[in-house]
Amino acid sequence: MIDGQGRQIGYLRLSVTDRCNCRCTYCMAEGGVPMLGHADILSFEELTAIVRAAAELGVTKVRLTGGEPLVRRGIVDLVRMVAAVPGVAEVAMTTNACLLAPVAAELREAGLTRINVSLDTLRADRYEKITRGGRLEDALAGLEAARAAGFEHTKINCVLMGGVNDDEVADVAGLAKGEPYDVRFIELMPIGPAATWPQGSFVSADVVTETLPELRFIGREGVAELYQAKSWAGCVGLIRPMSHKFCDGCSRIRVTADGRLKPCLHSAAEIGLRGLGHDELLAALRAGIAAKPKYHHMDENHASESARDMNEIGG
Repeated sequence: MIDGQGRQIGYLRLSVTDRCNCRCTYCMAEGGVPMLGHADILSFEELTAIVRAAAELGVTKVRLTGGEPLVRRGIVDLVRMVAAVPGVAEVAMTTNACLLAPVAAELREAGLTRINVSLDTLRADRYEKITRGGRLEDALAGLEAARAAGFEHTKINCVLMGGVNDDEVADVAGLAKGEPYDVRFIELMPIGPAATWPQGSFVSADVVTETLPELRFIGREGVAELYQAKSWAGCVGLIRPMSHKFCDGCSRIRVTADGRLKPCLHSAAEIGLRGLGHDELLAALRAGIAAKPKYHHMDENHASESARDMNEIGG
């Protein structure tokens, strides 16, 4: 399916819950946020029907997100259902990994092909502060369980926050030295609670190459610029939504846990999908893809136009 800007859309990010076992400072307000009731979120059958329609339109990659997807009861069954949809070649998941260790092998057996782990620090006290109660040891155990289960080229996502974790660039990137991890540094975006953070919180991903001058550019993958140093097993990626817009290469659409299609993460535009039959789903997805904007309007003076926080969208 081609959008109005000539971009090939082949990637669906599917939020399966707005709930999370952590409350990261840039994602949720300190007191938490109102959560959807069980009846308000899409059932597994509804989620799979959306995937089936999207696959008919050319989507080949599905990423399960949240909130935290592992808090959704029966998530292994959902992975199995999505992986069985004709046309879906890759089923990935973004997780904080704190609940991953007990189910990593089951997820792999069910058809999950790739895992992204959100990991913003390697310091236990700082991890607890950023996540408001999470335990670094649980996240690292999940990461190790994913390796043991046979997941390859796991991506580690680190959101750069000035004055918070930008002094850990070398340590976090160092995870890619001995293991074939893709460590990706993501520029903080002014969305949700972070929309009101001071300007100094937003640092360019240039800090990574300045800190590690041995890194050499090796190409691009999706929205990431990839770098590698000699003898490193993995690589380092830079994702720059603020300093270098990559909207011209966007291939994704998003569906929220309550069944709203978001053509763009940073737009307020949404299209309701819940309650639609197959042909109606196809028509709504086509309309959403056609309506994808040319680019987002975020910059140092303008916050995201999204009406939702990140826990409702899944990033």
